[in-house]
Amino acid sequence: MDYKEMFDQQLISLEVEGESEERVFEQVADHLKELGFVNDGYLNGITAREERFPTGLITQHLNIALPHSDPEYIEKPFVYIARLKNEVKVKQMGDSQEMGVKNLFFLGIKDPKGQVGLLQAFMELFMKEEFVQAFMQEQDEKNIYQLFTQHI
Repeated sequence: MDYKEMFDQQLISLEVEGESEERVFEQVADHLKELGFVNDGYLNGITAREERFPTGLITQHLNIALPHSDPEYIEKPFVYIARLKNEVKVKQMGDSQEMGVKNLFFLGIKDPKGQVGLLQAFMELFMKEEFVQAFMQEQDEKNIYQLFTQHI
């Protein structure tokens, strides 16, 4: 699967309001549903999965979260990039410790086999200091779209 095709400029929100992980999930789910990328079960699906398998990740350069749901809630594959105005608390992958995060990447994958590869690709991307610096400084959706499609 070509991950580049999963990015879409419409799916980049750089000023997401939300005082909690739940609120952020609700907003992103609504937006994705409006645009036809997910079905009605998506919000529950993503929330339930995050409770069982948290996706917060402390990388060397940036804290991120990579929420994803089971494939039956996905209509079209996507990556949704959400940058929050305020940090929210999420749980860490692996040990479920609480951590703060302002950058979430919602991964929508129809083929479960593709999920691991995409997670891996994101982890590798965020180990690259130059990439992370560029991402953090960039305020323009179009440029962020190009940054990801050039590097993933």
